[in-house]
Amino acid sequence: MAKLYFRHGAMGSSKTANALMVEYNYYERGKHALLVKPKLDTRDGESVIRSRIGLMKECRYVEDLVKMSDEEIRRYDCVIVDEAQFCSKADVEFFVHIVDDLELPVICYGLRTDFQRNLFEGSMWLLAWADVIEELKTVCWCGHGASCNTRLSGGKIVKDGEQFFLGGDESYIALCRKHYKEENLGPNIAKSLL
Repeated sequence: MAKLYFRHGAMGSSKTANALMVEYNYYERGKHALLVKPKLDTRDGESVIRSRIGLMKECRYVEDLVKMSDEEIRRYDCVIVDEAQFCSKADVEFFVHIVDDLELPVICYGLRTDFQRNLFEGSMWLLAWADVIEELKTVCWCGHGASCNTRLSGGKIVKDGEQFFLGGDESYIALCRKHYKEENLGPNIAKSLL
């Protein structure tokens, strides 16, 4: 039986690398996985999924996926969604359709919460409807588990602003809850930002 998966983690938890490795695993076995991401994610260019460690692969957009016919989607053995936090409730409903009606697994990767610790729309509905929810781990500078996506600007922590702000290591760091609340970037990060 096919399942809807939500694999979430803070920034730097290798979500995209994991998505690309799963796609490659399907390829190695003669299967075809469809890689998609929301159009909102333009950091790495159009129709490209790229991980921090340099893995990359061409992809399609979630917005195109929801317009595909069931017959087109059935040509694939799996759908893999990167940056799923940017999906809408309707997108997640469509993923449920793919799983329940077309009997294809859908594996979604994304952030659970934003820099203010609020749920993203896509993440909220994936948490509500996914059959399997898994956390991909990363660590804070102190060595404890990091679950807070901390936005940076000018070397300082930002706690106000728009929910959607695309950026990488220059704009975000993962911190544990304690250091997020304290706004403590740690000695090595603070020095490198000076």
